[in-house]
Amino acid sequence: MTIQRSSAEENQSGKASKSSKRIPLAHNSKSGRWLWFWVGMSGIAMVSATAGALLAVSLTSTPLQQAQLSPQDEAVFDSDRISGGVLRFSELTRPVNLLVMGMSVLPPDIQNPPEETKNLKYLPQVNSFDGLSDVMLLLKFDPETKKIIMLSIPRDTRTEIEGYGVKKINAANVDGGPALTARTVSNLLGGAGIDRYIRINVLGVAKLIDALGGVTVYVPKDMKYQDDSQHLYINLKAGKQHLNGNQALQLLRFRHDELGDIGRIQRQQMVIRALMDQTLNPATVTQLPKVLDVVKDHIDTNLTVEELVALMGFGVRTNRSNMQMLMLPGRFSEKGEFDASYWLPNKNGIARLMAQHFGLESEQEQQGTATDPHSLRVAIQDSTGGDRSNLRPLIRALEKSGYRNIYIAKAWGEPLEVTHIVAQQGDGESAELIRDTLGFGEVRVESTGNLGSDISIQVGQDWLQQKSILEKSLTP
Repeated sequence: MTIQRSSAEENQSGKASKSSKRIPLAHNSKSGRWLWFWVGMSGIAMVSATAGALLAVSLTSTPLQQAQLSPQDEAVFDSDRISGGVLRFSELTRPVNLLVMGMSVLPPDIQNPPEETKNLKYLPQVNSFDGLSDVMLLLKFDPETKKIIMLSIPRDTRTEIEGYGVKKINAANVDGGPALTARTVSNLLGGAGIDRYIRINVLGVAKLIDALGGVTVYVPKDMKYQDDSQHLYINLKAGKQHLNGNQALQLLRFRHDELGDIGRIQRQQMVIRALMDQTLNPATVTQLPKVLDVVKDHIDTNLTVEELVALMGFGVRTNRSNMQMLMLPGRFSEKGEFDASYWLPNKNGIARLMAQHFGLESEQEQQGTATDPHSLRVAIQDSTGGDRSNLRPLIRALEKSGYRNIYIAKAWGEPLEVTHIVAQQGDGESAELIRDTLGFGEVRVESTGNLGSDISIQVGQDWLQQKSILEKSLTP
């Protein structure tokens, strides 16, 4: 199947990408728009200076692209320019889809493993890009909507890999590298165009987080796991804490609970959002040449330095409420359904998600329509530690507004000051309607909520303040 550009990039002449408007510096967000305006303004000067340093790094060290792609493989990716033509604070000129792959590579994954990996009593991680892509994300940077959309694709997704049959999607990189992976992802997502790719191996992730100064995140529960065969040791205690690169990697790799790889994806989204909040600012951007120099040996990408600067600049100027994290719709395979465990993609759900967030037309769904409240699955996850009876006024208020499919799910482990109204399936409009109904809370388009829900309400301390007000409104 030929990869097509998304509809947002096309017009009759086929050159809409080159005439798209550049992203403005200010945003229309009600909260913090002036803060982000000045962050963007100061970011111009800082990232402009950073661009030259990035160029110096790239010219004096290992190139950003380490893979050798054939002309056929290169043709998989859209070769049109995605940024301005000069190395400065270069702006995006069109929407960009970036395929990100996290590689976990062991000696058996590659044909000629390094000599130092032999005769060991365990399988060490190898600095290579030839293994399974155990993390797979499709990021859309959209200067038209001023959003960054991140779609997580579970490693166990069952799909067709051209020339190799139906397999788990993480095998596509082993079978054919980034080009085959891009074709596979495109086919899975209804023909979404893939503009560029970036691969980073597991050794680079820890170095990257260390270079960024670590990450403060809430570890949702005690995590302990030991695998001597891979020299993998995970030992984390629950609670909010500052993790170094190795500790963050333990959190990212842990998958031995009831949700398996899906739970790991949820934790990945938590860490990514925390990293964005802590490091995606002009001050940190100036340190990126040094960061790139630390991790360059562990990165392979067909992004140019110019394009990397454009994506960095766009990230600095994007309001955090416009950073949305989704997960491929689907379900776990049942025991005995297949010869292995899979994540089974939901075609209708994918079509709806791609129409709403990636601009692909869908016959099943129309873009920008909220789900009927009667059919919406609403999960309530308490983080306050109170009695369930405290949630009754919340449920009554939702029922009064027409929501019928409401249930109390497993409590949210992290104590929250502000309630999160999570659009688990990417339906941000329905989440906004619930917030308007309740009159409190913060909408988040991400996949950290209850897996079976459309919207998860993670109840925070602000609910305790609003409870009496809501109870009065419900009194006849």
